[in-house]
Amino acid sequence: MDGQESLGAFVTDGLNLAPLGNGVLNGTVFAAKDVFAVRGHVTSAGQPLWASTHPAAEAHAPVVKSLLECGARLRGMTVTDELMYSLKGDNIHYPPTINPRVPDAYSGGSSSGSAVATASEAVDFAIGTDTGGSVRIPSSYCGLFGIRPSHGAVSLEGVVPLAPSFDTVGWMARSAELLERVGSCLLPEKASASFQRFYQLKEAWAQIDHPSVLQSLRAFIKEHLSDLKIEPTQLPLAKPAELAETFRVLQGYEAWQSHGLWIEQNHPHFARDVGGRFEAASKMKKDKAYQQAAATKQQFTEKIRAFLGSDGLLIIPTTYGPAPKRGSGAEESDKVRARTMQLTCIAGVSGLPQVTVPILELAAPIGLSFISGYGTDRQLLAFVRNVFE
Repeated sequence: MDGQESLGAFVTDGLNLAPLGNGVLNGTVFAAKDVFAVRGHVTSAGQPLWASTHPAAEAHAPVVKSLLECGARLRGMTVTDELMYSLKGDNIHYPPTINPRVPDAYSGGSSSGSAVATASEAVDFAIGTDTGGSVRIPSSYCGLFGIRPSHGAVSLEGVVPLAPSFDTVGWMARSAELLERVGSCLLPEKASASFQRFYQLKEAWAQIDHPSVLQSLRAFIKEHLSDLKIEPTQLPLAKPAELAETFRVLQGYEAWQSHGLWIEQNHPHFARDVGGRFEAASKMKKDKAYQQAAATKQQFTEKIRAFLGSDGLLIIPTTYGPAPKRGSGAEESDKVRARTMQLTCIAGVSGLPQVTVPILELAAPIGLSFISGYGTDRQLLAFVRNVFE
């Protein structure tokens, strides 16, 4: 596949690893974000200097090994934003990742290449990482099903970190059925019940000010979820803006702990926005703001997990709207990022599983999301497959 056909999705397109076993993923092909250890491959983490200062992996990351053992074939490593610290999807060190559904719009990051590879049908599914929305956002922008699992549910061994208390391994596919099948390979077995309580989160829906987006989201709910009794509710303890600030402070501190020493020793050339975030992160200490953010995270997590239990489901928009057009001004880009972060931080701060479902009726895709109780990942995937397959 040449660069035009692959739409900039791949860092390494010649990689072709045969399955290591037979299982639920027989006959499928997947791609991996270039943050996963693959034996003999040097991971770039979206930064060419990272690749030149790190050795090739001696073993597969457990998630890669599990997928191969379940019958999938690995074809290619995909582009990511630099050190996973962006949500836009373009990386100055590589050609642009072209959104197959909206070529003049961004693909979303930081798992941009994985989303493009899947949406363009170069692969059946792809794995990525999601810290602040890096699977959910590109899935929404590129019209895919995507999941951020419960924090800690899938091994992060052999995966380049960003902010460990938020990092998760996620995946995306063009169908709910395949999304669930990948989950049956990667997620721990757990007895599941059924969801009995359904809520639309008022503060999340208040983030959306596009009339056409709201109309499409509501019509989609009416079409697919009309038999459910959906009630309005509010977040416990904190507002979305407070959660987004909580996330920003803790992520920044952890990102510098993860990569600060390497940055100081190697002086990589970053894109302006990524470099600015690391510069800000370098100044973050375990000060009063950090302590307040840590307390908010703990208290919010306890309250929302108790509220949802094993049978509650939150319904929210995945992103502020469709993928921003290339060339959008700084003011618009900042607004999109801020509004979207106030949506993605809900599951991010609390460590809850979230699945985004594509809505394709508009000129550009948008996503509707479902957030459920901690550890109910398989139950959530089954719900989405039953409703939308």
